[in-house]
Amino acid sequence: MKTLFIGRFQPFHNGHLGVIKNYAPVSEKIIIGIGSSQLHHTRENPFTAEERKKMIQETLGQEGIKNYETYFIPDINDPPNWVKHVESIVPRFDLVVAHNDFTLTLFKEKNYKVEKTPLFGGEGCSGQEIRKRIAYDEEWRTLVPETVADIIEEIDGVKRIKNLYNAETG
Repeated sequence: MKTLFIGRFQPFHNGHLGVIKNYAPVSEKIIIGIGSSQLHHTRENPFTAEERKKMIQETLGQEGIKNYETYFIPDINDPPNWVKHVESIVPRFDLVVAHNDFTLTLFKEKNYKVEKTPLFGGEGCSGQEIRKRIAYDEEWRTLVPETVADIIEEIDGVKRIKNLYNAETG
């Protein structure tokens, strides 16, 4: 079975890692679609596609997970044709896993098997919450793998997010 997991990964966090750790043992391959790949340096999408890919690769490498491939999936802002767009980018897959109901609905309408993932990573483990915590100097490192925290520090992501929040509120 080949499993498709699409997310924005802004940033890649413990919940995302939980999904992959859950499906890796039962999947021949996990196809990771980095959604909204053209967006970066915004409050909702502060990291580039390449930075997100690095977060995923370094984390999964450290975890010993090798049965995955990553693909960049830019937005087309056309929900009826989005699944066809995704199909044109990634290899064939059998199952779509996501926590986003809209994503699951679009694939289910095209007769794909879908599964809604549980909220791995605990309460508050979401990209939006992590970005907010970074912006307001609250604890965020416990919500991401150590490798991701290191990458965010390495690329000066904390400063980037604080600047993006200040630009929109100040």
